[in-house]
Amino acid sequence: MKGEMPINEKDAQSRKIWKKRLINLGIVILSLSSFTAVWWAVALYLNIAYLPTPPVVFKAFFESFYINDPNLGNKMGQNIVVSGERFIGGFFLALVIAVPLGLLMGFLSSINTFAKPIIELLRPIPPIAWVPFFFVAFGTFWNPILTVFIGAFFPILTNVILGVRSVEPAMLDAARTQGARRVDLFSKVILPFSVPYLMTGITIGLGVAWMCIVAAEWYGAVGGGVGYYIIISGQTAFYANMFAGMIVIALLGLSTVTLSGYLESLIKKRMGMK
Repeated sequence: MKGEMPINEKDAQSRKIWKKRLINLGIVILSLSSFTAVWWAVALYLNIAYLPTPPVVFKAFFESFYINDPNLGNKMGQNIVVSGERFIGGFFLALVIAVPLGLLMGFLSSINTFAKPIIELLRPIPPIAWVPFFFVAFGTFWNPILTVFIGAFFPILTNVILGVRSVEPAMLDAARTQGARRVDLFSKVILPFSVPYLMTGITIGLGVAWMCIVAAEWYGAVGGGVGYYIIISGQTAFYANMFAGMIVIALLGLSTVTLSGYLESLIKKRMGMK
């Protein structure tokens, strides 16, 4: 059929893609192996208690899922659930506020003029700097949630505004010639076009949010949490457990960011942006 790629050419292209994936996988394995080898060598050379070797850390990592922690009296799965609930609450709150505000700031110059000075004033403040205030003002329950909210809010907001302002004027003019009203321009042109930019903001926000949840749980967290597990393990000289908690955070962050990045790539591809 006209326009279809010949079977041989399809097979060659498929083999090329898989070959590239295998090469990339080999590079990733080599990278992680090199990092582990350097870590191991430095730990053996320094021979200090607060830098355990990889086997000791990996053993503590796996044991944390089926042996109660001596400090907190719970397993890692319970800490992950606690941190996950806080993370989801703060990130959802950031989405609910940042997305509509970003759409309005990008679409209406009056709202942008009003809100931008406040946004630019607050954005340079590190999310961690808010932790003592949130703890005193809102207590241990809302402190980590609001810290995650601050960390995710600005990347999402900035990218949504960028998405709205990146709409081609020709697209808006074409819609107007078809009789589109202002509401139609917003809902049928600007909003769909902003989705890939929103996904970029979500991907960035997820990485920042995981850093924030750990920092917030260090300060007056109750009921456990991976961040609290890390700091308590360090303070009580359970250094292998401390590094095990850091690995858990790394894996959680990597999994959520990877999933979001995949969805972002898929959406951009479907909309012809890649």
